[in-house]
Amino acid sequence: MAKLQDIPALITNFIALAKEYLLQETVGQAKKLGRFAGFSLGAALLWSLAVILIGIAVMRGFVDVLPDGPYWEALGYVIAFVVFAIIAVILVKVGPKSESKALNGETGGPA
Repeated sequence: MAKLQDIPALITNFIALAKEYLLQETVGQAKKLGRFAGFSLGAALLWSLAVILIGIAVMRGFVDVLPDGPYWEALGYVIAFVVFAIIAVILVKVGPKSESKALNGETGGPA
């Protein structure tokens, strides 16, 4: 058992340890989360820019391959749109599924 004279030192030590633990478990984790979110947002922006530029390149490629004329140019736009719509559908079908537990009748409560 601690002596009465040791209690203020123990309280001071406890407060210092509690502050250090809270900084380690809250501020440190928040910094890691912020860094991860920043890199994720940057990656998403770069991917979206890449998709836009590739889409424009494919569309211009279709327009250049087809004969000259306004209808052929319009056909190039339509073909590019259909190709990217098919790619988008494939990516959505193949991508990860996120189903809510509430839709399946599971609420997380006791059965």
